Amino acid sequence: MKKIIFILVISVLLSFNFLFAQGEASAIFLLIAPGSRAEAMGEAQVANSNDAYSSYWNPAGMAFMPKSELGLMHVNWLRNLGIDDMYYDILTGGLKTSFGTVGGHVIYLNLGEQQRTDEYGNDLGTFTSYLTAATGSYGTRLSKNSAIGINAKVVYQKLTDKGTIQEEGKGAALHFAFDFGYQKRKILGDVVDFGVAVSNIGPKVTFIDEDQADPQPTNLKLGFNFNVVNKKYHKLSIVTDMNKLLVASYPSMDTNGDYFISENEKAYTDPLYKAIFTSWTDDWNYDGDIDYDNDGMIGGFTLNTITNEYEKLQDTTVTGEIDAWGEYNENGKKEIGSKEDGSFKNEIDKMIFNVGMEYVYNNLFFIRAGFAYDEAGDIKTPTLGFGVLYHNLGFDFGYTSAEEGHPLANTMRFSIRMLF
Repeated sequence: MKKIIFILVISVLLSFNFLFAQGEASAIFLLIAPGSRAEAMGEAQVANSNDAYSSYWNPAGMAFMPKSELGLMHVNWLRNLGIDDMYYDILTGGLKTSFGTVGGHVIYLNLGEQQRTDEYGNDLGTFTSYLTAATGSYGTRLSKNSAIGINAKVVYQKLTDKGTIQEEGKGAALHFAFDFGYQKRKILGDVVDFGVAVSNIGPKVTFIDEDQADPQPTNLKLGFNFNVVNKKYHKLSIVTDMNKLLVASYPSMDTNGDYFISENEKAYTDPLYKAIFTSWTDDWNYDGDIDYDNDGMIGGFTLNTITNEYEKLQDTTVTGEIDAWGEYNENGKKEIGSKEDGSFKNEIDKMIFNVGMEYVYNNLFFIRAGFAYDEAGDIKTPTLGFGVLYHNLGFDFGYTSAEEGHPLANTMRFSIRMLF
């Protein structure tokens, strides 16, 4: 099932806001950034979202929509990897009423057609995979310049119609989640807007094995919008966002110093109610040396020494150090002593920072640029784009200029808006 593994890795590691905490959560496709406006502004939107795509970025922003609105975006996804049948669609909108703005969005990520093989490489035919989510949204003002919003979503992920020979059930998952958002506008006069949103709050996601359930990509987004110029025909704003994945995951670690990974030392994740707090320290305070290659042992063991050394460890009369060939495992990754690698800097590096700017002329022409900074993913990506709004019909374009070879390099996004 080579292509299944390939598509799963790609969708989990790459199909989202650049590169979030790899392998720590499921349903990462929920973090793919919709809307060409947002893409052009480096994906900084939580404080200034006020259009149809607000139901994704910050449902509170729906309360500040000037009119009811529909939005649509289609993107051929990860073309740089030679994938020609993967695409991402979103249909979104908001309807203004006397009691607030109601709406939502539907996301569909098609992973294309995969070839199924058995453990011997025999061809078992093909199947299709896809990920989708339907969200209902509501935003309302608390005052003239403040608003709150909420999303309720149902998510369905179909990776395969059956598990491997050793597994029962199907490779599909159905789950639910909630988002909450808040915006405060015109702080310090008319200079600063503030926004915060927490998305994908819900139970862990199970495909085939409940013991291997993964947390949802619960994400905290915090940001400011600075209105640098705010005149009748000319407006210029600078937006900043900070993203923090509220998922606390711990790799397999040798906490008792015996150089072996026992059952209670294997990798695990904290439940959501705890991860809200521990996600700020899980990469800071390590309890032991990390088993980077997941071979159940710490350091450079070889097959002909495992048995003897293990027997020594079980015999309390035997003393002395483990006879390993160094601090590094066979993959060249330092394991012995990696307990000291935990630091607060690791927590900062796991965050993603976004900055963007938007110039508006007469609410008709829009010029945008931005930058996304992800230290953990080694991505420092500039973006740019433009927009036109004429007779209640809007067209937006966004471009990502990543390094050559990056899956999102030269990605172009086109989206439309219709106000009514």
